[in-house]
Formats: sequence, C-alpha cells, structure tokens
Amino acid sequence: MRTWHTHEPVVAGVSVSVSGPLRRQGQDAYDGIRLWVDHVVSAGGRLRLVALDDVSSASRARANVTRLLTEERVDLLLGPYGSGSTLAVAHLAAAHGKILWNHGGASDAVIAVGSAGVVSVLSPASDYLRDLPRLARHRTGAQRVVILYAERGTFASSVRRGVEEGARTAGFDRVRAVAFDTPIHDAKAFLDAALADSPDLLVVAGRFEDDAAIIRERRMLETVGTVACVAAGAEAFHRELGVLAEGVIGPSQWEPHLYERPSIGPPSAWFGSEFQRVFQRDPGYVAAQAYAMGLIVGECMRRADSLEDRALLAAARELDTTTLYGGFRLDPGTLRQVGHKILLVEWRDGRKHPLPPTGIA
Repeated sequence: MRTWHTHEPVVAGVSVSVSGPLRRQGQDAYDGIRLWVDHVVSAGGRLRLVALDDVSSASRARANVTRLLTEERVDLLLGPYGSGSTLAVAHLAAAHGKILWNHGGASDAVIAVGSAGVVSVLSPASDYLRDLPRLARHRTGAQRVVILYAERGTFASSVRRGVEEGARTAGFDRVRAVAFDTPIHDAKAFLDAALADSPDLLVVAGRFEDDAAIIRERRMLETVGTVACVAAGAEAFHRELGVLAEGVIGPSQWEPHLYERPSIGPPSAWFGSEFQRVFQRDPGYVAAQAYAMGLIVGECMRRADSLEDRALLAAARELDTTTLYGGFRLDPGTLRQVGHKILLVEWRDGRKHPLPPTGIA
C-alpha cells in the first residue's frame, strides 16, 4: 500500500478561495494546508499539493474538484473554504468514492451528507452560538433575542437555528429571526427596523463584511445588553473595526495556547510560532483547522496503513484523539463532529478573551 514514504508521492488536491469575497479566510486555510504539507515533507514524507483557486465561487469549486478527481487523480481530496462550496463538492466526491476531508464547511447541511464520506474536523455551525443565550440570560437577564442572518446559503441558517434552540432552552420570551440579502447595502436602515422589538441580545450571522457593516453602527446598539456576531471569532475582526469591536462576542473553533499536550501533532504554541515565521502573521482558527485536518489525514493513513478511501474512512470513524485544534471524534453513523467544542470569545482591550465553556462565568 502507498503511504507518505513510498516511492511515488501522495497527491493531495484542494480547491480554495484565494480571491473573491472569501479570500481572507481562504488564504488562511490555504496557508494552513501549505504549512502541513511542508512539515510532512521536512519529516521525510513524499507529499505533493495541487491547489486551484475557486475565486469564492461554488460552481468554480465544483469544476476544480472535477479536475482534481478526473485529471489530477488526487489521492486525498481536501475540502474548500466556505459551506456553499463544500456542499457543492460533497456529493461529487461521494460519487467518485472519495472522502472529502472537510476543514472549512461548517453548515449543518454539509454534516447531513457526512455519511456519504465527508470527514469534518470542525464543529457544525448550529453549535457556534448555541450557548450564547444562556450566557446572556445569566449576565443581563436577557429575554428577547433578534437574529440577523444572511438568507443566501445554508451556513447562516444553521447558526440561526442553533441560537433559536439555545434561546428556547434558556427560557427566552421572544425569539425573532430576520433575514437579509448579502451584501448589506444600508446597514443603518436595516438595523433600525430590526431593533424595533428592543432586543437585549442581538446576533449577526452573515459574511465577514456583513457582520462588520452591522457592528460599525455601534451607536445604535447601545441599548442592547449583549451583541454577538460570527465574524468576532476572527482576529481580523478587531483589525477591521478597532474600538467598535470591544465587548462583542463571537464563536471560535480554536484559540492559541489552549491545547499544549495534544495526542498527535505539535502543540498549539509551536504551530503559532511556526506559522508566524513562515507567513509573517499570526494564524487564526481557519488556518489552525486546515492544518489540523492534515494531521487527522496523516493519523488515519498511519492507522489504516493505506490510501484506500474505505480504509481511511473506517479509521476516521474509530479515531478519538486531540490535536492542537482540540478534540476529534466522529459520530460513527452520521460522521458529525462531536469531539471538538466551540469556544465563545469576547473582545476586551483589543484582545479575545475565551469565556468559560459552560457559558457562565
């Protein structure tokens, strides 16, 4: 069986957004993958990466993956960044009998096709802010939540559903969801209408630029006790918004220095310093989850002693471990990621502060 150390190199393929609206996150994912490839090679492994830009387009991602499967005949197929693109290629990968190693598609719709051969390292989107209503209720006695979410695609809808379920469990009196078209062109007018119910918890789930556009109208949010958005989990959020980011809560798949004794791969601090050395910037969780996906692929190859997809999938189903990214364990039937846990973080004094896992300080 072929492995890292056979004569012919293992070929990994990825369609990734290094241009277009998702280029910020896509570049982080791509750099995380490249760092993993470099480390495999420096350790003596034979691994070659074929990367194609999908310009943040789901249709281009599908065309790229078709090429990777039929022309490049890749051994390993790494998923794109973004739930729309990941969902677009998931069934295509399954039709070719290939595992889609998913590091960038958090939508629950992606998880729903998991049993067809999608192995996800990241937590599903419905878990992103599920614990937030309980936290807001504990902190401020919040009873009314308004969720602003992008109508296009499935990711934001998954986040919305998780918040709705969390709010009902926490005993909220009013739960209201308002959809918007992306990109938002008049954030002030949209927000004015959305705040008519005087919510004490406001959640925004759109693209990075949508979230930022809403938070820029921070003066309108002074009466809202707790403000949260998906983009607040990224380092770029504070770089983009500065002082306006203060006090905003977001979900993070990973934060540096939390996992210093993983079962496989390097510790979190080592990854951070190595990423900074190579790319001259600190990694965000998108880069960490892409790198961690590579570690999981390598561990499945080691356990299966094979590149055959059925053997790799069987190994993934049985794997219960930790990486610098946190826990990895799949529900063996659905392949839903259940080992990894989302962190809630809050911006204070220009830094992200992880909140207690229970959501209650």
